[in-house]
Amino acid sequence: MQRHSSGGLVYSTEVGRTCPTCRQAIAACTCKTQTAIIGDGQVRVSRQTKGRGGKTVTLVKGLALDPLALAQLGKQLRGACGSGGTVKDGVIEIQGDHCDLVMATLSKLGHSPQRSGN
Repeated sequence: MQRHSSGGLVYSTEVGRTCPTCRQAIAACTCKTQTAIIGDGQVRVSRQTKGRGGKTVTLVKGLALDPLALAQLGKQLRGACGSGGTVKDGVIEIQGDHCDLVMATLSKLGHSPQRSGN
């Protein structure tokens, strides 16, 4: 048996790899099914340059989606804009000023985005 640095079991000869949080087999892990919805449902699209070395980033906040759906939506938005980006703490960040394109794409997908900030 191997133990995780925080004291949780990570491998057992009986079931193989285990989740250190719920101590179930990775295939039967209950932690991943209990994903919390992060956003408040008010979708806000804004542009930000502060603290980014002068680079412009489009931010999408408030989406009421679980982390997996949020990551998938982020991928769709990055593809529509043709640029890179990431999803951090429930916020989709897309490199460049793509506010109008992001708002149009979100509207097509059934969300009701609002422009916030500048």
